Amino acid sequence: MHAIIVSAHGGPEVLEYVERPDPVPGEGEVVVDVAASGVNFIDIYHRSGTYPLNLPTTIGSEGAGTVSAVGPGVRDVKVGDTVAWASVLGSYTEKAVVPADRVVPVPDDVPAELAAAAMLQGMTAHYLTHSTFEVKEGDRVLVHAGAGGMGQLLIQLAKLKGATVFTTVSTSEKEKLAREAGADEVLRYDGFAQELRDSIDVVYDGVGKTTFDGGLEVLRPRGLMALYGAASGPVPPVDPQVLNKQGSLFLTRPTLAHYVAERSELLQRASDLFGWIEKGQVRINVSHRYQLAEARQAHEDLAGRRTTGKLLLIP
Repeated sequence: MHAIIVSAHGGPEVLEYVERPDPVPGEGEVVVDVAASGVNFIDIYHRSGTYPLNLPTTIGSEGAGTVSAVGPGVRDVKVGDTVAWASVLGSYTEKAVVPADRVVPVPDDVPAELAAAAMLQGMTAHYLTHSTFEVKEGDRVLVHAGAGGMGQLLIQLAKLKGATVFTTVSTSEKEKLAREAGADEVLRYDGFAQELRDSIDVVYDGVGKTTFDGGLEVLRPRGLMALYGAASGPVPPVDPQVLNKQGSLFLTRPTLAHYVAERSELLQRASDLFGWIEKGQVRINVSHRYQLAEARQAHEDLAGRRTTGKLLLIP
C-alpha cells in the first residue's frame, strides 16, 4: 500500500509518498480501505511541528472507507462495514489502522467520500454550536472565513438553530459561497469590528492572529469568543484583564477531541450530522479532490487560502 509519511517537520516538501507493507490490526483495532481522507489545517500544524509529533509518522486526522480486517476483541464492527473517523492520526494512506471505538457507522444514503468530508469539520461545527456555546433562536453569531469548509458548516448549523449569522470573507467569489451557505450579512475583514462593535453573542474564530482582537471588540458584554483555529498564525498571549475591560467576556480554545472523548458523545454527534445530511439540511461542499500522491499540492493550496469548501485526498 501507499501512504504519506512525515520524517521531519517542515513545509509541504516533507510530505513523502511511499510504499509500506499492508497493516495488520492489533487488539481493538480495525483496518479500513480508505475511500477518502480529509485535508484540514490541523494536518498542516502536525506537518510543520506547530503541534509536534513523534516522527516518522503518517499524518491526516479524518477519513472514511470500508473495513477490510478486524483485530482481536472487536465486537461492534465487522468486515465490509462502511465507517468514518476523525481526530485519529494516520488517514493519509490507502489502508488505515483505526481504534474500533473511534469509528462511526456511515448510513447507506451517505457516500463514503461525503462522510470523510463531513467528519472533522462537521463534528467541530456541531460541538461549537451545540456545546461550547449553545446557539439559540435570535442569537447574533459571527463566523470568520465563511467561505471555507468549516465556515460554511458553522453558518448552516447556526441558521438551523435560528441565529442571525454574520461572516467575514476576502473576495466577491467567497462572499457568494457564504451567502449560499445561509449567511445573513457578509463583511470584509477590514472594518468588521467597527461595523459590529458590541453586538455579537458569540464569535467563532478559526483565523486567529489577524481577527482575534477585532473579534473581542464585536462581542456584547458577557459574550463568548470560541477560538478554534489559527489559519493566519497563533494569537499572542492575552492579558485576562482585557476580557474584564471589554465586558466580562468569555474566551475558550476548544478542540474536538475533548467533545467526543466518550463514545456515546462521538456517536451522537456523528448521528446528528449524518441525519442532517440525509435530510438535505446540511450541505457539504467538496471543492477540491487530489490524488493521495498530490498531498503536497493540497497543503500548499489550503495554506495559501486558494481554496473554498472541503479538500479530499483520494487514494
